[in-house]
Amino acid sequence: MADEAKAKGNAAFSSGDYAAAVRHFSDAIALSPDNHVLYSNRSASYASLKKYSDALADAKKTVELKPDWSKGYSRLGAAHLGLSQYDDAIAAYKKGLEIDPNNEPLKSGLADAQAAASRARSAPANPFGDAFSGPEMWARLTADPTTRVYLQQPDFVKMMQDIQKDPNKLNLYLKDQRVMQAIGVLLNVKIRTPTDDADMPESSSPSPSPSPSPSPSERKRAAEAEPPRQPEPEPEPEPMDLSEEEKDKKLRKAEAQKQKEAGNAAYKKKDFDTAIHHYSKALELDDEDISYLTNRAAVYLEMGKYEECIKDCDKAVERGRELRSDFKMIARALTRKGTALVKMAKCSKDFEPAIETFQKALTEHRNPDTLKKLNEAEKAKKDLEQQEYFDPNLADEEREKGNEYFKQQKYPEAVRHYTESLRRNPKDPRTYSNRAACYTKLGAMPEGLKDAEKCIELDPTFVKGYTRKGAVQFFMKEYDKALETYKEGLKHDPNNQELLDGIGRCVQQINKASRGDLSPEELKERQAKAMQDPEIQNILQDPVMRQVLVDFQENPKAAQEHTKNPMVMNKIQKLISAGIVQMR
Repeated sequence: MADEAKAKGNAAFSSGDYAAAVRHFSDAIALSPDNHVLYSNRSASYASLKKYSDALADAKKTVELKPDWSKGYSRLGAAHLGLSQYDDAIAAYKKGLEIDPNNEPLKSGLADAQAAASRARSAPANPFGDAFSGPEMWARLTADPTTRVYLQQPDFVKMMQDIQKDPNKLNLYLKDQRVMQAIGVLLNVKIRTPTDDADMPESSSPSPSPSPSPSPSERKRAAEAEPPRQPEPEPEPEPMDLSEEEKDKKLRKAEAQKQKEAGNAAYKKKDFDTAIHHYSKALELDDEDISYLTNRAAVYLEMGKYEECIKDCDKAVERGRELRSDFKMIARALTRKGTALVKMAKCSKDFEPAIETFQKALTEHRNPDTLKKLNEAEKAKKDLEQQEYFDPNLADEEREKGNEYFKQQKYPEAVRHYTESLRRNPKDPRTYSNRAACYTKLGAMPEGLKDAEKCIELDPTFVKGYTRKGAVQFFMKEYDKALETYKEGLKHDPNNQELLDGIGRCVQQINKASRGDLSPEELKERQAKAMQDPEIQNILQDPVMRQVLVDFQENPKAAQEHTKNPMVMNKIQKLISAGIVQMR
């Protein structure tokens, strides 16, 4: 049951439903509290929900239960990193690398943690940083009548968002009077701007009387006394080196784009060496566009140079975070790296680094292609584990051990050995049949039914599967279904006594209902169960069948005609077996 809950958690995580994944992993932990993998998986789910404190608690539990498992330290490092505890994250990743020095996710995580720590140490403190933090900033700007108007202007909102993300960007926008006004509101100080005087209301105190306008003769005398001043020309701005740098930078970027286009054209022609040359040249010209790295990585991937591909992808992620590049670009680099790791896993037989890289990409951007690649990698890992574990001889040994415990009526122990047998050989219908019998003895009917159906699926001629399935359905009081199962089994072995006996028991129960011999308690129980059966519900909701039931009560002649219709009578028989209808 813990494995089933774990599988549901994995499926929910892969589909991006992290809250559901947490629930399923929690259910699995309740059933198997010492399983370190479950805590690891739940830690990853919490981290995906940005609940890093919970992720940290689970990561610590993972390491406590399995201190020699490198993935536990990967979870621990990720949780510390999410909480901005960079030194602790670095220590966790390094500890994991002591156990597994070649673990790519640990290396990548360590690089991320070290880069984040470096940025945190080097970032100068901004005296206005606190003023722009949290939702309070927007509340205060909305409350002020002047800045409230600015919030309707997209460019102002964009500037404030940039400053909130990185207060050091404030210097870029100080020339904008709206930003200055916002600073005044946030710091609760009055900052005068050139427009303040024009916007000031008239004073309530008496103002001096305006001077009378000069007469024409006065203006003439003034003009003769003093020649009019010519406005002095404004000095020409001196050329600045920064402008030249900007101009050169713009030219280099344009040339880099041309190199990229040439690389794309060469890539389409599968001229990979030429494509690499052009992408490399583009990188030399402009190191602020990580698409040159991801494109070159794609070429290396096509050439089968997976190590080079991974190096470029790692550089793209690191540089992209420094430049605050679009998260989609970072996700693309991680996905490309994961693809290269999958290719390498076909030789190394280790799909875990690829799986973790795809999961990391999905936390950056939920891309369907990445999700598909993740599912494929997880399936490849599972298939490989099954292939490596496959051993028919050991499977037979485990099945025999299960048989011994079954004879001793030690059914949980028998289930454990049958389960191990199926891990060694999942294609043996006998083991599914035996485990179905155990589940039936334990009262775990849904599990027993599932195993019996799997047994029939693997070998439709193996009649034990039908006896197991029929027995489960009989104990679930689904007598009609059990009868059909036993009859299906007789097609393969017409003289099988177990199947014949099962049919007899089903007919007896069905006739008991037909004769009205059920006790009130039995009738109530059977009716309650029947009303949960979709097939019974469909019959009762069918307008034709409702008319048939009315005819049986009120119109004997019409009822007689209905009895000639096998389909109608089959449905009537189901209602009788369920205790819904009684024939007298």
